[in-house]
Amino acid sequence: MKQIRILLAAIFTLALTLPASAGKVSLNQISSYLNSLTSASADFTQVNSDGSISTGKLFIKRPGRARFQYNNDKTLVLASANRVAVFDPKSNQPPEQYPLVKTPLNLILGRNIDLNRNGMVVGYTTDGPKTIVTAQDPQHPEYGNIQLVFTDGPVELRQWVITNQSGEKTTTILNNLQKGGNFATSMFSIDQALAQRR
Repeated sequence: MKQIRILLAAIFTLALTLPASAGKVSLNQISSYLNSLTSASADFTQVNSDGSISTGKLFIKRPGRARFQYNNDKTLVLASANRVAVFDPKSNQPPEQYPLVKTPLNLILGRNIDLNRNGMVVGYTTDGPKTIVTAQDPQHPEYGNIQLVFTDGPVELRQWVITNQSGEKTTTILNNLQKGGNFATSMFSIDQALAQRR
């Protein structure tokens, strides 16, 4: 457990090594930045609620699409067609599927992100060079929330922490985030992934 804590400390330090002079990023700036991420890719490190660590590659194609390719065990998570599907290579069962709207991930994959919406932002602070925004669906706070960490100069999303309906937290740390990319819609297709795994 001590080794895990040391590793986590190193990951967070590397992900957030920045000049100390950056200021608080406004909600308008953050909304504009997120809306500009029509497509993006990044390497990610995920810290799961049980303390285990996964790594992989993330692809985003807004609105509504994301692909998490995990290196550890070839797990695949797709968000597409208003659904989220989790493909577990160790299972013989069909993927677990959830409505995207019932997950906090929906808040950053939406068509038009406006963090100034009444009741959407429930936390807005700074920690050194980081601006931290916690958002939830104002109509359905029971769906959980997402805590987003940004840096300034220019604005960049560095990590998020999703708290689900059960209160479990999953942290995703982004590295080498690249805006843009011409990703085929088929990369995010749950139905195509199902067909390929039959």
